[in-house]
This record gives sequence, C-alpha cells and structure tokens, in this order.
Amino acid sequence: MSTPQVIGIDFGGTSVKLAVIEGSELLTNVIRIPTQEFEGSEPLIEAIVKKAWELRQSFPQVVAIGIGVPGAVDISKGVTYNLTNVKGWSSVPLRDLICEKSGLPTAMDNDANCMAYAEFKYGAGQGFRNIVCVTLGTGVGGGLILNGELYRGSQHAAGEIGQMSIDFNGIEGPYGNSGSLERYIGNRQIEEMAAGIYREKGVNLPEDHTPEGLTGLAQDGDPVALEVWDRVTTYLAANLMSTIYLLNPDAVVIGGGVAHAGDLLFDPLKRKLRDSLADECFDHLSVLHARFGSTAGIIGCSAIAADLL
Repeated sequence: MSTPQVIGIDFGGTSVKLAVIEGSELLTNVIRIPTQEFEGSEPLIEAIVKKAWELRQSFPQVVAIGIGVPGAVDISKGVTYNLTNVKGWSSVPLRDLICEKSGLPTAMDNDANCMAYAEFKYGAGQGFRNIVCVTLGTGVGGGLILNGELYRGSQHAAGEIGQMSIDFNGIEGPYGNSGSLERYIGNRQIEEMAAGIYREKGVNLPEDHTPEGLTGLAQDGDPVALEVWDRVTTYLAANLMSTIYLLNPDAVVIGGGVAHAGDLLFDPLKRKLRDSLADECFDHLSVLHARFGSTAGIIGCSAIAADLL
C-alpha cells in the first residue's frame, strides 16, 4: 500500500511550519506563519487553514493533517492548553477546529512525541522497539516508544524528561520540581553555566558562549569550553541513567540544537553511562544522534496522522 500524503503542521515558539509529507519526504518547501502577528487562536487557525487549502490545490492526494504542538495536549479530546508567544491561547479544541475547517481527518500530539515518532518510523530509531528520545534546545523535551508504540501515559503527559529531577535540593522547576534537568541544560542555562565557569577560572567570557559557540571553542581546544560540555554531559547522564534503569530501552536518540555538539556531547555521555549502568542495561544500548533536525515535528505528526487512517 502506498504511503499517504499528509499536511504536517508544527507549532513552534515563533512560527507555525507547514509542509506536505509523504513518509519522511517533504514534497514542498516549509511554509512559515509567524505567530507574533496573531493575537488569540482564531485568526491564527484561519491563517493555517488558508495555507492548508493552498497546499491541497497543488497536492489533491493529501488525505489527512497532522499537528504537533508544544506543551500539554489532551490527545483524547484534541485540546491544546497553551501556545508560546500567542496571546489568548487557552484550552483550544485545535484538532476538531482544523478538521472541521479543512475537511480532512486530523491528528494531534505533543511536539516531542512527534519527534520521537519520526525517529522511530524513519530515523535513527528504526528497528528498535523501546526508545527514549530527548530533544535538547531552548528546553529539554522527551518522548517514549515502548513495545513499538508511542507511550503517552494516562494523562498524555509521559516522557517529560526535562522535568525529572537530578538534585532534590537543586534549582526549583516550574512545578515545584526541584533540580529539574531543564533548569541546567536548556540553551539559556548552558550560557549561564558557561559565564559562571569562565568567571571562576578568571578567563574572559567569549562573546559567543551559546551552545554553538561553545562547540567551536571546545573543538579548538578551549579548556573552559571543554569543561562546560563535561558538566552538561554529567547532568544529562544523571537523568538518563535513572531513565534507563526504569525502562531498559534498546536506544536513546538525542536531537535538538544542543545535540549539534556531536562528539563533544556523545562521547563523554556514553562514557558516563558506561560507568553508571549495569552491564545488562548498557551492553545492548545504542546512544544515537537523531536523524531529523527542524523537520522532525512535521514528519512525526504526519506519520501519526497517516497511521490513524
């Protein structure tokens, strides 16, 4: 049976991205709708549906729509509860509104779940049945594939690795969850960590001390930047150690902008996991860089919609 064509819609903090997807292939360029131009959900939804109709004119074989959204999502009701940087977005029945206005079957899920499903179906996680997926960027997100299926939990909130504690006396998280991982290795937190370490060492702080800038510095042998990456991997390993002991996955797939550090992230992370895990948990574990970058959400939500047809 041929792979259906689906319109994937990925809601981000600054824009909504749309494209027509067939399997893992983008059949169109990504269309972006800046979210800052809209106040409230209704005008943004109208703009999305308009773009979706335009795509259908060029691709009449499109049979469904998939949506990936950040934050809390009620999969059973098709309701999303917030959207970053868009005013007046609260408890919106997004799935049914898009379905009604577009006339196409519509599926919706959390954006980290969409990333996990994309990697499971078409990416680095192909061939594995139990996968922990992590996205490292502005925040830290996660998704779980268990026994070959996307695992959402009883309230559709499973996989929130960034909210797991690595220090019960640590920095307070947004829900009173002290020591949550996201408070240590989100983009901004890595920059703040770097500033602190450079200051401690009495070394001038580089102008570009973003994760990308620190990657370049570490690759050039900067000892302070190398220490920053060592600390980042220590925090991440502490979280993944507990997650791996709990779930005993086949693979950990890591994506997001911070993962672009490559070997600076993956090599020390693997060593630290080797040192903290029992043989039965580590010996058959694969720690992998995600295949998909910024298109992971579009591909994943499209795959979820295609599978529901």
